[in-house]
Amino acid sequence: MDKIKIYCENIDKHVEVAGGETLGEIAARLKLDLTPICALVNNKNEGLHYPVYAPKTVKFLSRESSNGARVYVRSLCMMLYCGLRRRYPEAVLKIEHTIGGGHFCRVSGVEVTETFLNDVRAEMHALHEANLSFKMSEKPTEEVIADFERQGLKDKVLLLRTVHELYTKFYTLDGIADSYYGCLAPSTGAIDSFDLIKYADGFILMGLQKEPVEHKKMFEAFTDYVKFNRVVGISNVGEMNRTVQSGDARMLINVAEALQNNRIGRIADEITRRYEEGGARIVLVAGPSSSGKTTFTKRLAIQLMTNLLEPQMISLDDYFVDREKTPLDEHGDYDYESLYALDLESFERDLQSLLDGKEVELPYYNFERGCREYRGNKICLRGRSILLIEGIHGLNPELASRIEARMKFKVYVSALTTLSIDNHNWVPTTDNRLLRRIIRDNAYRGVDATETIRRWPSVRRGEEKWIFPFQENADAMFNSSLLFELGVLKERGETLLKRVPQDRPEYAEAYRLRKFLSYFLPVDEHFIPSTSLIREFIGGSSFDY
Repeated sequence: MDKIKIYCENIDKHVEVAGGETLGEIAARLKLDLTPICALVNNKNEGLHYPVYAPKTVKFLSRESSNGARVYVRSLCMMLYCGLRRRYPEAVLKIEHTIGGGHFCRVSGVEVTETFLNDVRAEMHALHEANLSFKMSEKPTEEVIADFERQGLKDKVLLLRTVHELYTKFYTLDGIADSYYGCLAPSTGAIDSFDLIKYADGFILMGLQKEPVEHKKMFEAFTDYVKFNRVVGISNVGEMNRTVQSGDARMLINVAEALQNNRIGRIADEITRRYEEGGARIVLVAGPSSSGKTTFTKRLAIQLMTNLLEPQMISLDDYFVDREKTPLDEHGDYDYESLYALDLESFERDLQSLLDGKEVELPYYNFERGCREYRGNKICLRGRSILLIEGIHGLNPELASRIEARMKFKVYVSALTTLSIDNHNWVPTTDNRLLRRIIRDNAYRGVDATETIRRWPSVRRGEEKWIFPFQENADAMFNSSLLFELGVLKERGETLLKRVPQDRPEYAEAYRLRKFLSYFLPVDEHFIPSTSLIREFIGGSSFDY
C-alpha cells in the first residue's frame, strides 16, 4: 500500500504509515509514554483495530483517560456477558446503572450466589488469559437482528427495529455477538482488573476501582424507579421508541409527572411531620449540576403550602463571591463547585439573622457581571415559616454547621436515569445532566455547547470532591429524571452538538453524545406540562428562575 503521513499528538510529529495499517500496529512501533486502549482520530474515538487509509490526526489514549475508561468498561461488560453465556447460557443479564464506583447488575434465570459469581469470575479470568480479540463487524441490520434473535437478545432486536438503520456494527467474542454504542479494547488481554461483588438481589461489576463505595440510599432511589419502569413496561430505549411510535407518549408523560408529584408530596409530608414535632425549620436541597434542584425546590414549596406551612426560599448561588475571587482548580479554571466559591460568612450572618426573627435583604448574583447585587428582595421568618435553601452544597457539614441537626431536613436531588439503551448498555446519569446543561446554558446563559463540554470535566471533578461524598447525609432522595426526557432533549441537543467544530477537542464528546441521542425517537415537548422539571432546561416553565 502507498505510504501516508499521520500527525500523532502524543509525540507531536508526523509519522509515515502504510495505507491500511491499524492504529494498534502504529502504536506498537511508536515510543509512547502510555499503553493505549483506543485513540482519537480527527477527534472521533476509535478502537485500535481502526485501519488508516488517509492522512489523519491521531491521539492515543490510555484507559485512565475519560474516553479510555469508557472503552475499558464496555469491554469489561462484554467479557461479563460472554463469561455468563459460557457457564449459564439460559441466564439473562441486565446491567442497570452505576453505583458505588461500579455497575449494578441483575440476572434472571439463575440465582445470584457466591458460587454463581465464582463461576462467572473464573470464566472472565480465562477470557483475559486467552487474550481474545474483540472483533468488530458490520452487516445489514436484518442479518444482525437474526443473530441477536438466535441469542435471545430481544431488547437489542427491538431497539434495532425502532431505529431503522440499514447497517449495524457489532462485536463478537469467542463466537458470541453483542453491540455497544462505542468502540471496545483490542483484546481481552487489556482488561485485567475486575471483580464481581454480591449486592442486594444482584451484584456489582467492579472495574479499575476494586472496592465499591456504600451508597445505600442512592441504591434505594434507583430501585424505586426501576420498579416504576416495570409497572409501565418501559425499561429500555426500544420499549420507549415503541411507545412513541404507538402514540402513547402523552399518557407516559402524564404518569411519569404524576410519579414525581407523588414523591415530592411524600417528602413534603415528612418535612411537615418533623416541623410539627418542633424540628425541620430549615430544608436544605442539594445535588450536582443540572439535577433540577431549583424546580424541585419550587414544587416542594407548593406542597408545603398545601400542608399549611409558609416557605421562604434562598438560593446559595446568590452567595457566590465576585468572580475574580472565585477559587481556581488545579487546571487554572474557576472552581464554581468549591464550597469556598460561596461567601460563607455573609450566608451564615444572614441565616442567623433570619432565625433571630430579623428581616434580611437577600443578594442576587448577576452571572453576566460576575458579582452580587441587592434588588430589594427582603424576607423574614414568622408564624409557620419554613426556610428552603437550594444549592449544590446543601448537604456539606460545613454549611449551617451551627444550626442544631434536628432543625435541618436535607434533600438530595439527582437525575438517576433508570432507562437503559438495552440490557448491556445503560444510560449514564452524567450524560443526562450534561445534555440538560448544554441546552440550558445555550438558551439562558449564551454559552455554546463547545464551552459547556470544555467546562464539564472541571464540574465533574468538583462534584466528586464537594458533592458526592455527602449525598448519603440526606434525609430524603429525589430522582429528578423523567423516563421520557431524552426523547424531549434529542432534537435540541443534536442541533447544538452539531455546531461543535471538528477541530476542537470537545468534538469527540459532542460526537459521542450525538451517537447516543441517535437511538431515541423524538418526543413532542408540547405534551410537557408547564410545571414539569424538564421545563427548567427547555423553557416554557410556569415558574420564574
